[in-house]
Amino acid sequence: MVIDGPPRLAELARSIILAADVVVIPLQPSPMDVWAAAETVDLIREAQVYKPELKCVLAINRKIANTAIGRDVRATLAELEVPILSSDIGQRVAFAESIVTGSTVLDQADKKATKEIERFMDELRRLT
Repeated sequence: MVIDGPPRLAELARSIILAADVVVIPLQPSPMDVWAAAETVDLIREAQVYKPELKCVLAINRKIANTAIGRDVRATLAELEVPILSSDIGQRVAFAESIVTGSTVLDQADKKATKEIERFMDELRRLT
């Protein structure tokens, strides 16, 4: 089961976190997302007092290739001391187009987007 929740509603986030076995924190390579992720990590650490087996990982999403912020985000995130998935998701038109057509990138011709999602899902499966 996947529960998608808002990043800023602490009370709702606490309930979702306590219901989870694995929390994936998606974030864009931007200072605002890193700050928001840090707040979510704090909530997860609180929850791990009651649920020590709770796992947490960071997932880089909408990464723009060949940019300094895209390259440097991992070093910044390392300060949170939370595992970072190695399979980044790039900023691709195929993701927006799939929403318009009511499909997924797995149904489209963009091989790079498909590979990113397949690697991401394989990595998540290994966590459980």
